[in-house]
Amino acid sequence: MPLPEPVAREKIHQRDVNCVGYRRGDGLWDLDGHLTDVKTYPFKNRLRGEISVGEPLHEMWIRITIDDQFVIRDIIASSDKFPLSDCPDIVENYRALIGLRLGPGFNQQARKQVGKIKGCSHLSKLIRNLSVVALQTVGPLVYKDFGEQSETMPPHLDRCHALRIDGDEVREHYPRWYKKSD
Repeated sequence: MPLPEPVAREKIHQRDVNCVGYRRGDGLWDLDGHLTDVKTYPFKNRLRGEISVGEPLHEMWIRITIDDQFVIRDIIASSDKFPLSDCPDIVENYRALIGLRLGPGFNQQARKQVGKIKGCSHLSKLIRNLSVVALQTVGPLVYKDFGEQSETMPPHLDRCHALRIDGDEVREHYPRWYKKSD
């Protein structure tokens, strides 16, 4: 159901985030993320002068390459448009995530490597989005029967209301992991 009709309003800012998962020819997976921030009015910026209507204030990219176990094999970050001269200085810092596994605990590990002043808040948010895209991209193709064959509960169970371990969806589709509520 869409949102209800709003009161009269004026659009000021738009952030677009686009994340796409790809299967590569070499057996690995690419997760590409692109983020833009755009204003509906022109404004001055110390670094770039006047930023015109529709011109991105931020335009950033990340490509994460992972294997079937969700381990990061490569990562490339790029800041094409940014408001401050120091912004692109940290894109190489994201290479510190190589070797980490996308899954439970990843966000905490990533914060240690590229959190706060070691990274960019925009690129770090994009990485969190891409970690979910990894599950949507790799999971259904590689781990079709993961829930019944693994000794470990699938990482997406008990992470939202619909996939709670005492719910109908888990009882029907993941009976091994179903736990009747008290």
